[in-house]
Amino acid sequence: MTDISVKGLVKSFELGKNILDGLSFDIAEGERVGILGHNGCGKTTLFRILTGEIDYDEGAVAIASGKRLGLISQIPVYPDGWTTEDVLKDAHRELYAISARLDELAKRMETDQSDKLLSEYDRLSADFARLGGYDMDTDRNRVANGLDIPQSMREQPFDQLSGGERTRVNLARLILEKTDILLLDEPTNHLDLRATEWLEDYLQHFKGTVLLISHDRYFIDKIARRCIEISEGKAEFYSGGYSFYVVERQKRFEEKLRKYEKDQAKIEQLTRAAEQMHLWAFMGNDKLHKRAFSMEKRIAKLEQTAKPTEAKKLSAKFTSADFHADEVLVFHDVSKAFGAKKLFDGLELTVAGGERIALIGDNGTGKSTLVKMIMQQEQPDEGYIKFGPSVRPAYLPQIIHFSNEERSLLDTMLYDCRCRPQEARDRLAAFGFRGEDVLTPVGALSGGEKSRLKLCMLMGSDINLLILDEPTNHLDIASREWMEDAVSDYSEALLFVSHDRYFIEKFATRIWYLNDGSLLDYRGTYEQMREYLKRQEVFTRTAKAEAKSAKPEKPAKKSSPNKEKRLAKLEREIAALEKQVGEIEALEQENASDYQKLMELGAQKEELNEKLLEKYGEWEELSDG
Repeated sequence: MTDISVKGLVKSFELGKNILDGLSFDIAEGERVGILGHNGCGKTTLFRILTGEIDYDEGAVAIASGKRLGLISQIPVYPDGWTTEDVLKDAHRELYAISARLDELAKRMETDQSDKLLSEYDRLSADFARLGGYDMDTDRNRVANGLDIPQSMREQPFDQLSGGERTRVNLARLILEKTDILLLDEPTNHLDLRATEWLEDYLQHFKGTVLLISHDRYFIDKIARRCIEISEGKAEFYSGGYSFYVVERQKRFEEKLRKYEKDQAKIEQLTRAAEQMHLWAFMGNDKLHKRAFSMEKRIAKLEQTAKPTEAKKLSAKFTSADFHADEVLVFHDVSKAFGAKKLFDGLELTVAGGERIALIGDNGTGKSTLVKMIMQQEQPDEGYIKFGPSVRPAYLPQIIHFSNEERSLLDTMLYDCRCRPQEARDRLAAFGFRGEDVLTPVGALSGGEKSRLKLCMLMGSDINLLILDEPTNHLDIASREWMEDAVSDYSEALLFVSHDRYFIEKFATRIWYLNDGSLLDYRGTYEQMREYLKRQEVFTRTAKAEAKSAKPEKPAKKSSPNKEKRLAKLEREIAALEKQVGEIEALEQENASDYQKLMELGAQKEELNEKLLEKYGEWEELSDG
């Protein structure tokens, strides 16, 4: 069954320029599809058309009859004084209406036992149970906790929340409404890692249809089973997630380029032949003119094919300062708290040259505070942080400010970087600022554009410690790839705060995980750390279960030989699986730059870890028995 059908869709916002130009595709029931394309290609316009928010010029759009469709960027207007809890409860308005009617019927049945009232009461009771009426409070708490909507926020007036908080609450409301078709436009923008992973898990078990626009490439890979790229107003289809799309798009580009070059060679050959035919025709053979004209028609058709182009890659590179010491950064007994909230206590850390460290954790755990302390913008309550000798740091903050917001991009480069005009223009062009763009006041730039400009400025410095605070936060996919190109060629120490797991997995070889007032220093990749934490969780549960079941007053029962054999067999199987996981992790290190291979290895590792968790469970159950 088809949930969404789009045929020949045309939409323009200015005369003569169609943002959608004959867009056609079908989405089957239950599909999960990523919508890709550069900024301004029409992705959000498509979503607004699907919800009926805006009309289209030509074509047809059909949504399956009876299907409820929800878009997270469309936030309804709620009555004055409504709290966040009221908004969440609004998802169950139908169930509350049934509950109110049941109360009314119960009161009337005290004096009226007619068959009509009893029949209506029985029917509504069945509907209330079928639609999940008895689980409303549980569902609301589960979704709110998963999307990091604490009780304090639930008690706040909804109109006093920030834009990001309102978007998060609206996503929770759509999930609670059990919408049939979800249109997700940048759903992870205001979620931390834990909430993003919760949403991934929810969507992987969601029975309905999902259309997804996101700059989070890891998220697309987890959710989308195929992708539709909007290019020049039309649809290009890819039968896989983002990693498949990247590889397949490059293959298609190379095929188009080969065809174009072949056509150009054919044009050159036919042009020479047509000229020769015309020459011979003038020498007395008029029939050759017709053959020459026929060749020229073929040439005209071949010339209609434009040369395929691909997005320009970043050409600027970080320059590194010479470094001749073991220690880049040292933390000694570092503690920090705000009031009663302890962020970290007694940190002892050393960063060596060339290390690549991701600083991760939920919102509010102190990631940006730790970075500000390194940059001496905040002071620790106890202990100290010091740079090693000859360290030259560079810092890209989350919120960018410039010395003079009224200066143009070009003047900012000239004043702050002290470079020549042509060098400034070349560096700006490498970051996508071309032509009259360079005359724009920096205060008029978007958050993502400011990040790009600041990064462009940092690249001209000799540095050996690069610190990035949410470097990809406001960037589209193309800009994130530019950022990755730059960082890939930087060989000195790197410390970055990020929620972008694609970026983390690509660069981090060490993880600092802030959680509940402590910091886990894990040497390995993000995925390896996740598997380590899963195993620790299993061991913790096992230890708790053993402690709970222990009864000192009674002698322990002697294990039967059969049970001991089964335990030994399980332990051998667990050891073998752990060895296989270790081998795959080693292969991941070797293939760190091969996205397709990493996805294949990731799938294998996930399957092995599922088996490993099953074996841990069996071992735990048998040990307790």
